[in-house]
Amino acid sequence: MSEWSAQKVDLSRRNLLFGRKPQAPTALQPPWATSRFTEDCTRCGECIVACPTGLLRKGDGGFPQPDFRQAECDFCEQCVTACQSGALQLQGQAWAYRAGISAQCLAHRQVECRVCGEGCPQQAIRFRLQLGKMAQPQLDGDLCNGCGACVSLCPAQAITVK
Repeated sequence: MSEWSAQKVDLSRRNLLFGRKPQAPTALQPPWATSRFTEDCTRCGECIVACPTGLLRKGDGGFPQPDFRQAECDFCEQCVTACQSGALQLQGQAWAYRAGISAQCLAHRQVECRVCGEGCPQQAIRFRLQLGKMAQPQLDGDLCNGCGACVSLCPAQAITVK
């Protein structure tokens, strides 16, 4: 079996022309995205322009996507106001996303760091003291609103929002 036949080849022109490697589509959508977001969104970019924190970016395919590495969501609702297609509508919670802390966390590796806890506006990340060890982060999923304020602060890039 040749090397070419063993590999899965992406034949899309877009990836070929721009030299991109295929990526799995992200499930992250803007706040208050409806269940028909991908069908209703016209990809006009008005929500991106309206976002005062700069959280929303144009993702692959032209859909707006939150980029928590750059900014956080303050739930100001300006993206919803700017959306004329109805793909974003105020209904219940903005989203069900929550932060997660990986093993790359400096505190897990016995290095003193509490930046994420200090930067969390909801106080969802607290540090539990341990005898003979660094205080360990504890994330309260009930308090976390998925704003992403902790993500860009983390020097180890150990926090993701999913």
